[in-house]
Amino acid sequence: MSTINTIEFNTAMTQELDKAVVQKAATGFLADNALRAKFVGAKTVLIPEVDMSGLGNYDRDTGFVGGSIQVSNQPYTLAMDRGRSFQLDREDEDETGIANLAGEVLAEFVRTKVVPEMDAYNLSKLAAYASENGQVLDTDLTAPYKMFSEAVEMARDAVGYDEELVAFVDYAVIAALQRSEEIARMMTVNQMQKGEITTEVTTLNGVALIPVEKSRMKTKYTFRDGTTDGQAEGGFQPASDAWGISLLLMPKRAASLVKKTEKTRTFTPDQNQVADAYKIDYRVYYDLFVKNSLGGGIVAALAE
Repeated sequence: MSTINTIEFNTAMTQELDKAVVQKAATGFLADNALRAKFVGAKTVLIPEVDMSGLGNYDRDTGFVGGSIQVSNQPYTLAMDRGRSFQLDREDEDETGIANLAGEVLAEFVRTKVVPEMDAYNLSKLAAYASENGQVLDTDLTAPYKMFSEAVEMARDAVGYDEELVAFVDYAVIAALQRSEEIARMMTVNQMQKGEITTEVTTLNGVALIPVEKSRMKTKYTFRDGTTDGQAEGGFQPASDAWGISLLLMPKRAASLVKKTEKTRTFTPDQNQVADAYKIDYRVYYDLFVKNSLGGGIVAALAE
């Protein structure tokens, strides 16, 4: 495999992997390329936030009442810098077939390791925001529609009725809603834009329901570093004091997923100075940021 072909292969594969994350990840539609551009050359970006005094009475003798404007810089810092390296022995497949083998290995890695971890991190961060701001409900699977409606009411009261809402739900909530024939009839199928992909989702009262596996619906995780004792396996696991997230409802625009780097590299056995093997590297550098102007619409239903 020539160096030129390797570069072309890497470029093409990275693009496909990026699409795979958007398609498979429950939170992939939150990707914000506009905000991502601001992180070029920086780990932390400062975004000004403005707060102003409200209206006062106009006095015909003294005129206008003075007001104040406060401008503060909100720092956004990328926290998740994750990666792995794999090696495929030269004899595993000949030079002509390595591209397919590498693609299969990386596609499976993204599907089974990268996507679940990104979802877990993003959803736990959103739930933490809701919890810190008192925007939480108790999970009640005996009255799932009441719980859902209360979450919608809290969100609408905070951000208004012109914001598109989405709800991440575990399968227990979906099953509880479907057990009621009356509620099931209120659930319809509509289209939702997820990055460049248009997909079909179930909606309830105009709110898209996005099913998520329980393993990704926790309030807190340990993200293993891959090197220290007990963490060599890598990946993630729920923290011992984590709560379950049954439902997490939010305005679709309330958070931005920024991936500053998502890159794959492949090296032939001749380029690999460590082993007679093909070397495959994958790295993703990302974070999720809540927009304070819409954060009041993030509501979580939690259960121990």
